[in-house]
Amino acid sequence: MEMTLTTNDEQVRKSKSAKLILLFAMVSMTMMFAGLTSAFVVSKSRADWLTNFQIPIAFYFSTAVIIGCSVTFFLAKKAIQKDNRTAATAFLLATLGLGVSFVVLQFAGFGQIIDSGYYMTGQGSSITTTFLYVIALMHLLHLAGGLISLLIIIYNHFKQKYNSTQTLGIELGAMYWHFLDLLWVLLFLFLYFFK
Repeated sequence: MEMTLTTNDEQVRKSKSAKLILLFAMVSMTMMFAGLTSAFVVSKSRADWLTNFQIPIAFYFSTAVIIGCSVTFFLAKKAIQKDNRTAATAFLLATLGLGVSFVVLQFAGFGQIIDSGYYMTGQGSSITTTFLYVIALMHLLHLAGGLISLLIIIYNHFKQKYNSTQTLGIELGAMYWHFLDLLWVLLFLFLYFFK
């Protein structure tokens, strides 16, 4: 009995440590995006600021898709906690499909920006589009990490490493994924109202 308590205490400590490290990483990412959005606002007084720039339609769709990702990841985590492997598999694969769709829609949005004659650098660029590219590309880099972690979670799920008593990996993945989703929604709203 004493050994079981020690093992449980160790699992709790490991879980708290891992979540704290992830929380610190998310805070640092938030600070980076806060700096970028602050620079965006400060630069708005420049003469080359675009006043008629429209957010691509693909970004609206990608926002809806990424919200769907949060929902399916949440449902996957709940299914694991209830030892419902079939539902967890379906929700994890749905999250992966939606995550890939988000990336495709982001690139479609960039394509719409380029087709409108706006570029990140060079003659067709402006401070507006440069900031838009930088902010969205930074989010895509963080999303790549989210997709990699999701693939690892799916792999571990198929290896049956998660169950109602072993959920740390999927909990960390869900925390990060929800953070990415919230971050994109906030960035989208920021760009919508401050473009």
